[in-house]
Amino acid sequence: MNLKIKSCLFNLLKSNPPPFQPTTNPALHQHHQWRGIAKVRLKWVRNRSLDHIIDIETDLKAASLLKDAIKRSPTGFLTAKSFADWQKLLGLTVPVLRFVRRYPTLFHEFPHTRYANLPCFKLTETALLLDSQEQSIHQTHENDTVERLCRLLMMAKTRTLPFQSLYPMKWDLGLPDNFEKTLIPKYQDHFRLVKASNGSDCLRLAKWREEFAVSALQRSNENAEVGDEYRQFKRGQTTLAFSMSFPRGYGAQKKVKAWMEEFQKLPYISPYENSRHIDPHSELMEKRVVGVLHELLSLTVHKKTKRNYLRSVREELNLPHKFTRIFTRYPGIFYLSLKCKTTTVALKEGYQRGKLVNPHPLARLREKFYHVMRTGLLYRGKGVNFLPQEDLLLKSASDEEEEEEEEEEEETGDECYEEISEVEESD
Repeated sequence: MNLKIKSCLFNLLKSNPPPFQPTTNPALHQHHQWRGIAKVRLKWVRNRSLDHIIDIETDLKAASLLKDAIKRSPTGFLTAKSFADWQKLLGLTVPVLRFVRRYPTLFHEFPHTRYANLPCFKLTETALLLDSQEQSIHQTHENDTVERLCRLLMMAKTRTLPFQSLYPMKWDLGLPDNFEKTLIPKYQDHFRLVKASNGSDCLRLAKWREEFAVSALQRSNENAEVGDEYRQFKRGQTTLAFSMSFPRGYGAQKKVKAWMEEFQKLPYISPYENSRHIDPHSELMEKRVVGVLHELLSLTVHKKTKRNYLRSVREELNLPHKFTRIFTRYPGIFYLSLKCKTTTVALKEGYQRGKLVNPHPLARLREKFYHVMRTGLLYRGKGVNFLPQEDLLLKSASDEEEEEEEEEEEETGDECYEEISEVEESD
């Protein structure tokens, strides 16, 4: 009896198929189903240049966050006891006290007035000067900061993100410290403070802004020649092709080349476009996910962020559960790093020869900040006064007499490859 019922239902559905539910973009219907792009699993390749940048900026970010914490303190200093358990929070691989003592040009150590054995730390004059320059940049480029924050909210399904997801990304997005108190209230026509169903504080977009709904990839293609666009269209390719920079030896492989050519032919779906009606298992959705991750990384100051930060906004951005495999499937666009006991993803087109292609003013100041840190590390055994304070700021990190090595990539062994595979499975 059950078999007869199933057979009847099958014939009924076959003769009367359910109506097709259109997407917000009718032009995407022809690409709605899986077209069978060849699957090529690439081995992970280490990029020494980007690994080095991530290593440096991990310490840079930790020092910057400590600087902000000391500045927020009502006493103007922090005790070693107060930040003893911040190591994981700051992403450090060494104890926080040891880290702070590395950089006497930023943090001045002195004994507590009541407890002589309790080390205390306050900001040096150099650190205060750097902080004042940072605040000046935040004020000058405030409109840019507001726009980037709006774009991030516009990519979310509900145009809302919890602050607990935004706080970890604050440094990457270039948001000022205490932005929820200093920045958001000034732009009530852009943002709303709301409560989620679980009681958590959230930030919501007050109004959709069409002028912001243009992705970084679309902006980079605005100046393309009309003739070239037409030729690409005649070949059946989308004019909005992702920039590809393959690891050495991969770009020439026939399978990889064919795979990427088919991928580029798919229509580009803007990360600001409604994607709820796209088949979540289709190749079109996969390209849409690549576009969302590309746009999100483009919004960051250093064109990179931690995988865990992306995981916290996964549902709102309509990303698949195991989204990390996107980074390893498209090594020409993204780079996945395991430096500093964490997983960081970087946008490869944002870097050239170990430098940011279009550095934000905040990124330039952070280079200066790192130079001051490095100088403190070099001279900590001889005393900070060995080098005049003003010289620390006049000389930037780019002026150091260090040869710039070309971006080196090294194929890893099976051990590293298995580690990446475990990271994918954990998503």
